Amino acid sequence: MPPTLGLILGFLLLIVLFLYTFWPEKTATGSNEKSEIDYLVERREQIEENLRDLNFENSAGKFPAEEYEKQRGILDGEAAKLTAEIARLKQA
Repeated sequence: MPPTLGLILGFLLLIVLFLYTFWPEKTATGSNEKSEIDYLVERREQIEENLRDLNFENSAGKFPAEEYEKQRGILDGEAAKLTAEIARLKQA
């Protein structure tokens, strides 16, 4: 194979790989966006996970009782607010 033919084929392969990598997808972009309810549900799940971690760390003796109660109250309050907001948005 002549060297120029190898260069041409290599260049064509480079162009094909570049186009394959950076060509935009044909899927609808709206399906990737989260609704406000999805965001709130995700946030509430994160707070519930934080509560589980807090309970575990408390049972391991890493928190003083008053600090545990304070943190638990904050997280419970946030979870309650999110639950109320989710219910309000689902009714609307």
